[in-house]
Amino acid sequence: MAATPVLKPLRWPRFWLALWWLAVLGTIVVCLIPPPSIPLPENSDKVEHFLAYFLLASAAVQIYQRRAALIWAAVGLVALGIGIEFAQGALTVNRMADPMDALANSMGVLAGMAIVFTPLRDLLVRLRG
Repeated sequence: MAATPVLKPLRWPRFWLALWWLAVLGTIVVCLIPPPSIPLPENSDKVEHFLAYFLLASAAVQIYQRRAALIWAAVGLVALGIGIEFAQGALTVNRMADPMDALANSMGVLAGMAIVFTPLRDLLVRLRG
């Protein structure tokens, strides 16, 4: 019996994987550079955190085929969200660590990974990505 490939049968699997890793890197950069001076409603950043990690996790569902790979992606994204909060508190002077941001990140990962239980899990394959 042949082993299941890690990546889904996409037209350009390495391209999509590289794009996903670029999005992860972009998230790190955006979270560590000085924030824009745009007035936002209080705690509206929690929605941004949730959406960013929801998109990263749901993109992982589109790319990775194996359950183990998805679990590692989910664990890695949760760890990233927590680690970024620590980094914001320790490495920046214009940002602060917020446990509620880490919670919003984690909830976004869980919601994004839940896509695996819906017909949307293979959307990129069906679109011949």
